Amino acid sequence: MTFSIAALCPDTGRIGLAVASSSPAVAARCAHLRAGIGAVASQNVTDPRLGPRGLDLMALGAAPAEALAILRATGPHIEHRQLALLDRQGRTAAWSGTGCLGVHATAQGKGVVSAGNLLANPGVPQAIVAGFLAAQGDFGGRVLAAMKAGLAAGGEAGPIRSIGMLVVADVPWPVVDLRVDWHDAPIAELERLWAVWRPQADAYVTRALNPGDAPSFGVPGNL
Repeated sequence: MTFSIAALCPDTGRIGLAVASSSPAVAARCAHLRAGIGAVASQNVTDPRLGPRGLDLMALGAAPAEALAILRATGPHIEHRQLALLDRQGRTAAWSGTGCLGVHATAQGKGVVSAGNLLANPGVPQAIVAGFLAAQGDFGGRVLAAMKAGLAAGGEAGPIRSIGMLVVADVPWPVVDLRVDWHDAPIAELERLWAVWRPQADAYVTRALNPGDAPSFGVPGNL
């Protein structure tokens, strides 16, 4: 009941992950990123411990395929899980356990990986990868375009209700962390939120690093 994308921006080195589901608050359980390291989508009867563990392994020098092999060898109840990994070099790995729910599939491309379960059809992850590679414009917009392509290709077997998108850059915290936790059209709603956040995102990084150079948005008490 989930489909996702992890991708690397070849121009900026930013790493993004978006995940959508029929369940509420999907990103809280399934989306894991670390600046300078990579991204892990841990989904299908989710074990959120696998995300940080995969990032730790890549931080120690494991390639995504190596990290995935270790997770498969050591993760509890691993056959119930579905995993997609991406590192800062754009290398990818993906896997679905034998207990993966419904129609499930993964797809990989240059600097992008997608996985999904309880899908309307097995072509959804490939549509997500193709959608990202074909998209133009800013990185967050490309990630959202990929998710829209997955939805257009059929998405889940039932309606999705939540989505999250995170992006990490060259600071330790996510520069994008947007979530729609229960909505009839969550991808469209996240696209609306992205339009609000996009012009402000870099300014909030400046505020953290060089407060004197940061613009004011005219909102009393803004952070």
